[in-house]
Amino acid sequence: MSDNNLPIGFFDSGVGGVSVLAEAARLLPCESMIYLGDSLHNPYGTKEVAKIRMLSFQAAEFLIKLGIKALVVACNTATSAAINDLRCNLDIPVIGMEPALKPGVERCGQGDIVVMATPVTLREKKFQCLLENYRGDHHIISLPCPGLAELIEGGTYRGQAVQNYLENIFASIDMGKVSVIVLGCTHYVFIKKQIAELFPQVVIIDGNIGTVKNLQRILTKKNLLADQNEKKRTIQYYATADSERFVPLCEELFHYY
Repeated sequence: MSDNNLPIGFFDSGVGGVSVLAEAARLLPCESMIYLGDSLHNPYGTKEVAKIRMLSFQAAEFLIKLGIKALVVACNTATSAAINDLRCNLDIPVIGMEPALKPGVERCGQGDIVVMATPVTLREKKFQCLLENYRGDHHIISLPCPGLAELIEGGTYRGQAVQNYLENIFASIDMGKVSVIVLGCTHYVFIKKQIAELFPQVVIIDGNIGTVKNLQRILTKKNLLADQNEKKRTIQYYATADSERFVPLCEELFHYY
C-alpha cells in the first residue's frame, strides 16, 4: 500500500476524539482512519503532565505499528502535554487540538468568552500563551470542568447528570454578559445541544473543524491525500481496555455527531 492510501491515526484518552474523527470523515470522505481510545488510562485530564506525555507516546506507537500516514492527537489535554515532543520524535505529520479562542474572539463582539476545558489544559503553558494573546482586549473566563469528560465517557451525554453538572458549573458566572462559549475538550462537543438549550443566546465554538482543516492542508501540502479511485475507505476502532463497551459507544457517537 502506498503512503497515500495508509489510514490516518487518531487517539484520545476515551471517546471524546470521536467527534474529531467524525468531522474528519465528513471533510475527507476518501480517507481511511484508525481510532484508538486509551480507555485503560482514561481520563487524562486529572493526570500529571509527565504521565500524559508517556501515554501519548504509547498511543502513537500503537497506531504507527498498525501503519498510518499522519497522527491526529484528538485530545486537548494530550496536545497541551505532548504535541511538541511527538512532533520532534515522529517522522509523520502530527496534528493537535487547540481551544478555538481565535474564532471565539472573532464572534464575541463586546461580550465575555468562557473557555470550558479540563484543569490540565487550562494550566498548561500552551493554553496560557494563547490566553495572553487575546486577554488584553477581551474578558476571557477559564472554566475548569473536572469530571465532565468522565460523565460523557460513561455514555450519559444525553442524561440528567450532565444537565445538573452544567447548571452547577455555570452558576457562578453572569451568563447575561457572555456571548461565546469555547469548548476546549473534544468530549464536550457531544453535549453542545445541552449547552445551547441552557444558553440559547450564546455562540458555542469548538476546535474540531479548525483541526480537520489543518489536517487536510498538511496532507495536501505533503501529497498524502488518498487516491480518489481507491477502494471504499474503512474506519477502525481500538481500545486499551473494555473494548466490548467502548467500541460500540464510539460507533454510536460517530453517528450522533
